[in-house]
Amino acid sequence: MLSRTFRFLLVACLATSSVWAANDPFVGKWKVNPSKSKLNDEMKVEVAGANKFAIAFAPGFVDTVVADGSDQPALSGTTLSVTVKGPNSWVVIRKMKGRTLLTGYWTLSEDGKTLNDAYTEYAPDGSPSSIPYVYERTAGSSGFTGTWDSDSEKVKAGIELQIEPYEGDGLSLNGPAADMTKKLKFDGNDYPDHDPNGDTGSASSGRRVNERSLEITDKFKGKTTGTRQIELSTDLKTLTVTVRLVGQSRPKSILVFDRE
Repeated sequence: MLSRTFRFLLVACLATSSVWAANDPFVGKWKVNPSKSKLNDEMKVEVAGANKFAIAFAPGFVDTVVADGSDQPALSGTTLSVTVKGPNSWVVIRKMKGRTLLTGYWTLSEDGKTLNDAYTEYAPDGSPSSIPYVYERTAGSSGFTGTWDSDSEKVKAGIELQIEPYEGDGLSLNGPAADMTKKLKFDGNDYPDHDPNGDTGSASSGRRVNERSLEITDKFKGKTTGTRQIELSTDLKTLTVTVRLVGQSRPKSILVFDRE
């Protein structure tokens, strides 16, 4: 039998959780403000042998290929080819089961400080979508090897984020276009991500820094891949989500949302 004191504390805790959920300032529907948001893309190219390179398009996700133009096994069941057209020109192509997913035509500036990528993605029906990326060198001294950062991609209008209470003091974040589909409590435990693409092994843990700030740690198969800082403005009308990936000096994205 529960003691009177224990029952009292249990009821008090449940009541507090309910009040917290009902008054949680993060709860609501949010819409991105493209003019105040920013994206950063960082990639690293390293020598891995004779005419062989390791290309990291994100921390922990590395493709190692020989630059001979052939399709070679790469991440997530894809193939990757790198064709050297000249000292300042590469062609990079990723495929899935023979179907081209993306092409990148890389060109180095004469001083080696800028990399232009004429990048095109192809939808399942073959329709293309192109973005002309311009990368600035942040590490390395010559050739394509080094670290490259670009803020060429712009945040699209219409991205929404729905935040709802989850199991007492937890939160459910539903925003696939913002790369946030999570349900978690802020107790430091790992909660598997609800990935619409069916990916397994990804999870998140969270903590409340204060009444207007959250920190979410993203993991893949137990290894930390990055963090998300979620902060509310003092008037509770603006939500800023800053995503940082392990090993990168700049934020991957800063998304600013207005309350709807």
